[in-house]
This record gives sequence, C-alpha cells and structure tokens, in this order.
Amino acid sequence: MIFLSLAWKSLRSRSLSTSLTVLSIALSVALLLTVERAQRSSREGFMSAISKTDLIVGGRTGPTQLLLFSVFNVGNATHNISWDSYQHWAQHPAIEWTIPYSLGDSHRGFRVVATNQDFFTHYRFRGDRAPEFASGVPFVGLWDVVVGSEVARRLNYKTEDSITLSHGATKGESFQEHGDKPFRISGILKPTGTPIDQSVYISLPAMEAIHIDWKTGAAPTEKTRITPDQIKPEDLKVETLTAFFLRTKSRLDTLRLQREINVYPEEPLLAIVPGATLQDLWRVLGYAERVLGLVSILVMIVGFSAMLIALVTTLNERRREMAILRSLGAGQSRIAGLLVFEAGLLTTFGVLIGVTVNVAVFALLAPWLENEFGLYLVGATFVLKELALIGAVLIGGILAGLVPALKARRQALKDGLTGL
Repeated sequence: MIFLSLAWKSLRSRSLSTSLTVLSIALSVALLLTVERAQRSSREGFMSAISKTDLIVGGRTGPTQLLLFSVFNVGNATHNISWDSYQHWAQHPAIEWTIPYSLGDSHRGFRVVATNQDFFTHYRFRGDRAPEFASGVPFVGLWDVVVGSEVARRLNYKTEDSITLSHGATKGESFQEHGDKPFRISGILKPTGTPIDQSVYISLPAMEAIHIDWKTGAAPTEKTRITPDQIKPEDLKVETLTAFFLRTKSRLDTLRLQREINVYPEEPLLAIVPGATLQDLWRVLGYAERVLGLVSILVMIVGFSAMLIALVTTLNERRREMAILRSLGAGQSRIAGLLVFEAGLLTTFGVLIGVTVNVAVFALLAPWLENEFGLYLVGATFVLKELALIGAVLIGGILAGLVPALKARRQALKDGLTGL
C-alpha cells in the first residue's frame, strides 16, 4: 500500500508528463484495437456476403471465378447454362430452394442481375439477414427494376424514376443502350455492406425482353426494333442462366449433390461450396491481413517507445528523488521496483482509457455506418486475439519499465546528492 501511495504521488508530481504518457499509450491501444477490429470486420464482412446457400452452380469454369462473378459481380462467365439444366436440378428431391441468376448487362457501371422473387425470399447474408426494402416493393411488372442502396445514393434515384439499361457489362457509360425499353424503379434496397448495394435487379423475363430484338448480337435497326407495347410477357421464354444458388433439405446431401452436378452428363457444370471457396479466396488475399498485422506491430512499438522515452527523460530529473529515497534506506531493488510499478500504472491507465475509447466509438458508430452506408463493423465484444493483445501491451509496458529501473539502479548515490 505504501508502495502504491508513493508511486501515485510521484506520478501526480509530474502530472503533465504523466498525462501525456498515458494519452500516448491510450491512443496506441485504441489504434491497435481499431486496426484489429477493422481487420476482423473486413474478414467477417467478406465471408458473410452470402450465407444459408449450400452450393453455387454455373458453367464449367474455375471455382474462384464462379464465386467472383456470381456473388461479387466481378468478371464474367465463360459460358451460360441452359434453362433445361436449371429446371432439372431445381426439381431435384434433395433441394429445398434455388435462386436463378443471369448477368450480362449494366447500368452506368453497375451490374444488372436478372433473377426472380426467390432472391428476395431466400437469399441470406451475414447469418440470417435477408434483403430489405428502404422504399418500394420488389419487381412485379415486366418493366419494374429494383436498385441497391449504393446505386440509389450515387445516382440520386428514388422510386418511380425511369431508367434504361446498357448492353453488356461496362464500367461507366455505354455506346449500346436499351434506350427504347425504359424501366420503372419499383423499390430501393436498404444498405447491406455486400455487392447487393451496387446491383440492379430485374426479372428473368425482363432480361429476355430487352434482348428480344438483339438476336444477332447487334443493336436492332428501325425495321427490326420491337417496342415494349409489342412484347407479351407470356411469350417470353428464358433460355439460359449464368448461375444459380441452391440450398439442400439436409446439409448431409450437399457434398453428394455437388458430385452429382459436377459429373452431370447433359452439360458441363460446376458446383462449389461458397464457404469453402470464400476461405480459399481470402487466403489468396491474405496480404491485406499481413499489412494490417504489420501496422499493429508498429503501433505497439510506437506506444512503448513513447512511454520509454518519457520514463527515461524524467529519470534524470528524478535523480535527487532517487538519492533521497536511498539515503532514507530504500535499496536499489526497491527503487527499481518503484519505477517498474510506475510503468505498470501508466500502462494500465493507458490501456483502460484506450479500450474505453475504442469500445465507445465502435458501439456508437457501428449501427450508424451500417444503416447509412452498409459498412459492417464488429460489435464491442472482444475475441481471444484482442484480449491477448491487451495482455501483451500490459506486459510490454512493465518490461519497458525495466530499462529506466536498471539505469536508476546503476546511478551512484553521490550523483543525486551533489545537487542538494
């Protein structure tokens, strides 16, 4: 207790340097935890872009490529799959539901996805969350379109606005527009923090409708153009898809069904387990984690260096104090222990403040960032790695206190008394 009182009074006598040292440690800890949580948020957000889906099925290609263009709207399919093949597997007794997916067009740099109502009913991300509407409703009519939150925000869209789509997956403006077949925005989705935010959704018949007079692959002429009034929804027939998602009635059937699809004799197909492929892709992108890990190490070094500099700098100013303590009977080990104890107190205060600031910021900002921008941040709970880092900071702070402690121990008694 006397030891604690002495250390506390010593720190209070140097309130300015003590406050600056604690602030430095607190900022380092807060930044360290922020980096770690940003890393965890990015990983969990990436891994949870799609959930509750057992298999993704597309034309024969690479697993990563299939995942990228079907979930993340990156890249293009090498070839489509027939509607007959989709129907065959959609009716399989082991399958609970399917979501058909057709890509190919765009709108001002955003991918257009043709699907059906099953997407809004069954698609899940981040656990069991489904796409929700900020305004409007899903597409009902042939010329209805649903846009993601980021599309609406960037292009300043609202429900009932009229838009046209571009032929082909282009970035920015396109020279080939389906300008004669405008769509009406029937709904705008809430932010999700997934590729849904940057997508435009139409029905599968609508995808066929805008290409009904593009059968040769070229834009229609005035003679061959078919107007929206001439198109009858019941005459539209979906012929191909880009991919489809499915969920099995029993998870035990997933691998068996995957093998069946991959050896399907009627058409070369590829079925992937999205969770496993996401893990493989994240390992490929692991350099980002390594960079963030390096930043964490540098942050810790900066924090320890600031405390060490403060302790060593004030040590010369405290040589009188050390000499008086020794003249009163305090041994070298006790003085060294006092300095280590002070370092421990400084580190503890800094860690407590840093953790409090980090938790408060994440708790306050996480809901707002997710609702407004769809940015996913992990909650205020700590994982084992973060607790280990906090423990490492505490131990590191105590070890850093050994440097001035050993230096003080070597100081001669007369060095402090000569100034008396």
